[in-house]
Amino acid sequence: MLVKDRMSPNVFTITPETPIPDALQLMEEKKIRRLPVVDNNRLVGIVTLLDLVRASPSPATSLSVWELNYLLAKLPVKDIMAKKVYCVTPETTIDKAAALMREHSIGGLPVVDGEQVVGMITETDIFTAFLEMLGVHRGGLRLTVELTERHGALAEIAQLFRDYGINIVSAVAFISDKDQDLAHSVWRLEGCDDVESLIKYLQEKDYKVVHYSLNDKS
Repeated sequence: MLVKDRMSPNVFTITPETPIPDALQLMEEKKIRRLPVVDNNRLVGIVTLLDLVRASPSPATSLSVWELNYLLAKLPVKDIMAKKVYCVTPETTIDKAAALMREHSIGGLPVVDGEQVVGMITETDIFTAFLEMLGVHRGGLRLTVELTERHGALAEIAQLFRDYGINIVSAVAFISDKDQDLAHSVWRLEGCDDVESLIKYLQEKDYKVVHYSLNDKS
């Protein structure tokens, strides 16, 4: 799955000269938390809701409310925006976008085509994409099976599910014990009416079922 499949193409932008109150108002109206800053159709920065809140005067200041409003109205976002912007392209994979967000502790990325902003992708978009890729909303049986970390291990158990007449919705695997070369494979399956019989079938083939749960569609 690519960023273009889950990004929001209706992206709201501001210019470097946009006053902070105007940027705050736009965020409130559109229910968003970040705004790309664009100058002549070129991405030059990004400002978040937290940036704008931090730039607002402290209640402890001795200035009057009129002075505060005057100063704030004169302050453009270029004075507080982040000039180093992490971004992705429409062809970036979802997992790479997620890794970039995780590495830099950010909740959203502008999507650029060349230097032009064509969308935004947020952590919520990423979470939704992963849930869809894992087939969570399809319900069915979620089964965790221990595997030896070796070539062809996933293919072998997948063939067992096929022989048993079960449809594989999704499958992921991760190392559970590096020293013993053990991994956990997590399967989402459809078409299993008798879970206990399936577990017995796998045990007879020398597979250890670590966990299972039946999930309703959501």
